[in-house]
Amino acid sequence: MKKDDRFTFEISLSVLDHLGRNLYRSFVTVLGEAISNSWDADAKNVWIFVDRKKNNLVIKDDGTGMSGDDFQNKFLKIGYSKRRDGKHKSENGRPFIGRKGIGKLALLSCAKKITVVSRGKGSEYIGGVIDNSGLNRAIKHDLTPDQYPLEMPDTNVYKKYSKRNGKGTIIIFENINDGIKNSAEYLKKIIALYFRFSLLDGSFNIYLDGEKITHEHLKDLWEKTEFLWIINRHKDPFIESIQKNFSEKNAKGFIETSGNIKGFIASVRYPSYLKSITAEEKVGVDLFVNGRLREKDILKHIPTARVAENYLYGQIHFDELDDGTKDRFTSSREGVVADDSKYEQFLDILRKKIIGKIIDDWDKWRIKNREDGDDENKRLSRRDRKSLSLFNIVSKDYDLPRNSKNREKIDGWVGDLSDDARHNFSSYAECFISENLIRKFIKEKNVKLSDEAKTEVTKRKNNEVQHKNKGNLSISIRKTPVDSSYLSMDSLANMVDKKDPIKEACLSRDANEYKPIRDAVAHTALLTDAAKNKLATVYENIKGRIKTLLFDGN
Repeated sequence: MKKDDRFTFEISLSVLDHLGRNLYRSFVTVLGEAISNSWDADAKNVWIFVDRKKNNLVIKDDGTGMSGDDFQNKFLKIGYSKRRDGKHKSENGRPFIGRKGIGKLALLSCAKKITVVSRGKGSEYIGGVIDNSGLNRAIKHDLTPDQYPLEMPDTNVYKKYSKRNGKGTIIIFENINDGIKNSAEYLKKIIALYFRFSLLDGSFNIYLDGEKITHEHLKDLWEKTEFLWIINRHKDPFIESIQKNFSEKNAKGFIETSGNIKGFIASVRYPSYLKSITAEEKVGVDLFVNGRLREKDILKHIPTARVAENYLYGQIHFDELDDGTKDRFTSSREGVVADDSKYEQFLDILRKKIIGKIIDDWDKWRIKNREDGDDENKRLSRRDRKSLSLFNIVSKDYDLPRNSKNREKIDGWVGDLSDDARHNFSSYAECFISENLIRKFIKEKNVKLSDEAKTEVTKRKNNEVQHKNKGNLSISIRKTPVDSSYLSMDSLANMVDKKDPIKEACLSRDANEYKPIRDAVAHTALLTDAAKNKLATVYENIKGRIKTLLFDGN
């Protein structure tokens, strides 16, 4: 074979379709690629302009800019990486976000025409225009890149954006695919939420239509935050805003872990509050690497199926996933390669050391705030939780306005009742059910009232008449005013299980022990621990004897 017979690669433009235009589906991802390029270019400022009438989007920065050689051999060279030759940081020391060199293809996915112009300090603008209609024809005819030169940019298109811009890059998206559906407020929230490096690094600013994006654009989210967990003492202005808004009902925890993981996780009072971006898009716990969003809703990879997950949002930063040894991110740049060992170790720490503690804290703090917690948490019995749930609902009637001077005091009083409510509410339910079951049994068996019982009924009926007259009441009080409805457990027990309580165990003996504590519960008195224990023990006996009566039919 002759030397001149050697062959070379030739790539069709259709590759751009597979790597770029058909790969990036999310508008946020496309926006992120442009902003990330500005970060890597050491820009101090990025300006985003939205023109809904013309359906155009413009992104410009004041970074180092590009020469003609840079534009041709770096920007337009698919697969060119700034990390070549072992570089991982920009000239000003910023960790590079870009890696594969194909992110620029995202620019092809969201508009019919894209103009890219750039200049270094003291240079003239260079660049080109990517017209997707022309690119479609080139792909259809299977042209190679050298057979499809970019169009020359029209000065009039970018002129107004180049003023007072001594260096940097301007990208103009004309005729956005599907139109710009999102409002400016939505875009501001998205930028503030997902482009954290702009908020964590004071040397980098993003503006939308002239307004600087800050954590204040997430105000409706941090104002609705109920609890907060800070991981490895992470610093973030968003965290500071959450804490400034905290009241006496909010709670904060600190989690220390290994693995250089940092960030925060917070919870809101109601899951619907997480839809603060749009009704369709829920804020979740997201993973960031070197300040860039790499995985949305990271908890989907470590589901616990616990109710607390529905209330959580936050941001976990783990820069070691971009340690220079390998590329751990998917080609779409919207996720992490699932079976990577370092990623798996990270998820394991997140599950065991962070989320596990948060789920337990969340339940304790919710109960303390008189709200429903996690029914699957075995810390409390199911009965206690249901009693507290009813107590929480009723006690809300005594919530005072936030600015009330007595609010904290009254909240404290109500809160002090919660532990007793766990017992008293369920004890009343036990009393209600057991006594009414005996009444139904008496009716079913046609049990006759004893003389003592008749005397008690007459006494209580007379008392009822006197109290109704005093209260000027003409309504009926008891739903079924039969004689047995006027009797309590001690009298009822004597009718259905009358034995000598001195000689043998029987329902009437238990009822006699039950009565004084039962009356205290009925009169809403708070019980001592000894009384609570006694009541629980005696009721177990009563319940057993009633079940025997009902099931045996004696």
